Order: sequence, then structure tokens, then C-alpha cells
Amino acid sequence: MTGKNLNKIPLKTLITGFSSLLMLLFVNTALAETVQSDIQADKQRDKSVYEKMLPNGMKVIVKPDHRAPVVVSQVWYRVGSSYESGGTTGVSHVLEHMMFKGTKKFPAGEFNKIIARNGGDDNAFTSKDYTAYYQKLEKSRLKVSFELESDRMRGLLLPEEEFKKEIMVVMEERRMRTDDKPQALTYEQFNATAFDSSGYHNPVIGWMDDLKNMTVDDLRQWYERYYAPNNATLVVVGDVEPQAVFKLAEQYFGHLKPFKVKSVKPRIEVEQKGPKQVEMLLEAKLPYLVMGYKVPVTNTAEQQWEPYALDLLAGLLDGGDSARFSKHLVRGRKIATSAGAGYSLESRMQTLFLLDGTPAKDVTVDELKAALLKEVEDIKQNPVSEEELQRVKAQVISSAVYEQDSMFYQAMKIGIAETTGIGWEEQSRYVERIQAITPEQIQQVARKYLIPKTLTIARLTPIDKQAQNHQSQKNAANAKAETASTEVK
Repeated sequence: MTGKNLNKIPLKTLITGFSSLLMLLFVNTALAETVQSDIQADKQRDKSVYEKMLPNGMKVIVKPDHRAPVVVSQVWYRVGSSYESGGTTGVSHVLEHMMFKGTKKFPAGEFNKIIARNGGDDNAFTSKDYTAYYQKLEKSRLKVSFELESDRMRGLLLPEEEFKKEIMVVMEERRMRTDDKPQALTYEQFNATAFDSSGYHNPVIGWMDDLKNMTVDDLRQWYERYYAPNNATLVVVGDVEPQAVFKLAEQYFGHLKPFKVKSVKPRIEVEQKGPKQVEMLLEAKLPYLVMGYKVPVTNTAEQQWEPYALDLLAGLLDGGDSARFSKHLVRGRKIATSAGAGYSLESRMQTLFLLDGTPAKDVTVDELKAALLKEVEDIKQNPVSEEELQRVKAQVISSAVYEQDSMFYQAMKIGIAETTGIGWEEQSRYVERIQAITPEQIQQVARKYLIPKTLTIARLTPIDKQAQNHQSQKNAANAKAETASTEVK
């Protein structure tokens, strides 16, 4: 499989649902002091980010990191599943697969072989808001990455025979990761229920019927529309000198002609005026509950500080063993075998503040739901203590700082911020924004946004296969009877 499953990337900003937001161990006083020291070093590193706009509109961002003689190169395109419309869902992800299927200069399969021969690693991933391609190489091999990426940016062939094979791969990927996994299928329907007009209504991998009816011309149109240098950002992090990278980028990407990228319709989510609910009756071992409130992100918030308060709120509820869900619901009252909270402030559009969990034995989904909502209500009514807030801040900040140890995730943070419209400068202020949040602000966003009016609830109710078959036969019989009744009239 070419595409990488974003759910497997342990980066806080890529939360897509039922996985927990923060999985760090308890941060004691000594660790907190270490974090403060690392924050200062992190701020110094952020000052060494360099950017340049090529004449064709392609932005190049370089962050030197000389700790090892390696380099990470990533090309980010401002297009993902939230750009897609009905009938073409999944096209961004399928095109990502096809980007490895050859150009005139480098036939199908050559891209990966060339990177491997140069001792590197490469892959790609598609999200709701972006599609990105990356290589990790020894620093002197950066030009290999640039040559390959610039060639396929405008020279992709998209052969019909390769498309027919790859679309079958994507459909099988959908079966394995979603259709055959009850929790994943429930989460997919949860998103489709929560969002009506937003592009977040559709799954990244696409609906199966759209995949079955997709053509190579759909991909060709998508490629021609979005894969342009002026719709891309090149991010390089590693043992490099910025001016040398800029010169190399001009050599390999500078000749590519820009074109006017069609503007995207706003697709603003309609105001939700009451709670929504969906129940999935699936063959599963355990019940499952996921809930979500409509909340702003950095791009849409009325107040700049609100997304950072929501981020800390998620940490208060689900920030390790000492967080409230684990302390009160899993280990304390033993209501849940698992309980989590999630939020991504770096989404392109309005998103969801998530709560999810699996009830313990002899505990109903309704009881788990009530317990999760009670924890939220407690924060609304009682401001978090300064001691608890400082502990959570230390966890959240340490997670952000320790991600800087990875060149890959340094590039990821820059790429996400740039393609979602936040900008790397704002992303680099994450730590200071978090530090400035007060208990009153956390209480304020909980009261303002975590309200029944914007709540969507999805539950997975396990049924055995025999009962499922019986229900399917019953539904078919009812549909046949309704058709017969209509014909008589």
C-alpha cells in the first residue's frame, strides 16, 4: 500500500477520532523543569526557520537541524478529502497512490527503487485538508528527492492499466480498515452525521460506491486542478544550509509553470440546532460510544486563545493516568475499560471536540455517556485548580517539545500549519499560547462550546451474525412490500 494511515501517526494534531489525544506518562516536578529548559531551546530553533517564495508561487521552507547528517523533504499540496464533492469522494487518496505509478522519465515503480538505492525511505499520506509526499535521506541526496518530486508534480502519466489495479487496492484497504472494523465504521457514520454541509462529512478513503465508479479521468482532472507549484509547499528539515536548499529548489522546481488554481467553495457547516444521534447495529465484540461537539479551530475561533484552551481541556480529561477520565471512570468507578478525549486545533475548518469510550462489563452505554458528560459538567461548574492545570500544561508542552527531537515531525508541524492556512509562525507560538491559558478560560470554552445543541452521539450496539442476517432479510422484505403497495396504488 502506498498511502500511510494517518491514524497510525502518533502526532497530536492528527487525531481523527477514538484514539486518545495525549498518551504521556505523569510529568513530575523534575520533568517539568526539564521541559521549561527545552522550551527555551525550542524557541531558539524556531528562530532558524527560513522561507522563500519561488517566482512560480511555490513556497520553500527550510529548518536547519545539524544533529545528524540526514534530511527530510516533504511536498505538501493544499488538497484533501474536504475539497471533494459528492460522487468523487476518495479521489485525493487514490491520486496519492497513483503518484507512484510513473512519468515519462521515471516509469512505474522506479520512484521507490531510486530512493531505496540512495539509502532513503519514502511514502505519502492523505488527510481531510492536505496530501503530502516525503523522503528521508542522507543530506547529500536531497537533490534526488527534488528531481523525483519535481518530475511528478506536472509529469504524471496516470496509465489506465495501473489505475485499474490501484483502485482495487484502495477498495480492499477500505474493507480492511473500515468496513470490517465496527469501531471504524461507527466513527465514519458519526462524522457523516455530525457534519451536513462541511467537507468533513466524507471519509478520506471515500465511499465505496464512489470508488467503484471512479475513472482515471476523475484523477486526471483532480491532478490538473490542484497539483501545481503555486498550490504546493516544500518543507525541508535537516543538516542543510538554507541558501543551498533554495538554490537547489529553484534548479528543480523553478521551471514548473504555475496556473490559476480554482478557488474552493467555503462549504461552511450549517448551524446545528439540536443534538443528533446514530446507532450502529454491527457484529462486534464490545459496545462503543463516541460523542462530539462543534468547536472552532485556530482558523475560525472568535478569540485567539480559545483553541488553546480547548486543547488543554482535552488534556485535563484525557492526559494520561492522572487525567480525569482515567482517574475517575477507568480506575476509580470502573465504568469504562477505556475513555478518551480528542481535539485538533490545526484543522482547516470547524471541527469536533471528541469524547469516546468502551463501557466496562455490566455497564450500559447510557451509563458511560452520563459519566462522560458529568466530567464535562464538573469542569463547567468548578474551575480547574492551578496545580492540576500546571500538570496538564507540562504534559501538553512536553509532548510538543519532544516532537522536536524528530526531524520528520518538525517538518510535519510546519507542513500542516502552512497547508491549513495557520502559518508556521503561529504554530511556533504554540507553547507560549498554552502557557498563557487560565483556569477561567478553560471553564469559559467548556460552557460556550460543549453544549447539547451542538452535540452528536454515535453508539455501536453489538449483534450476533444470525440476528444481523435476520434483520437484513426483514429490511429487504419490508422494502419489497412497500414497492408492491406503491405499484397497486
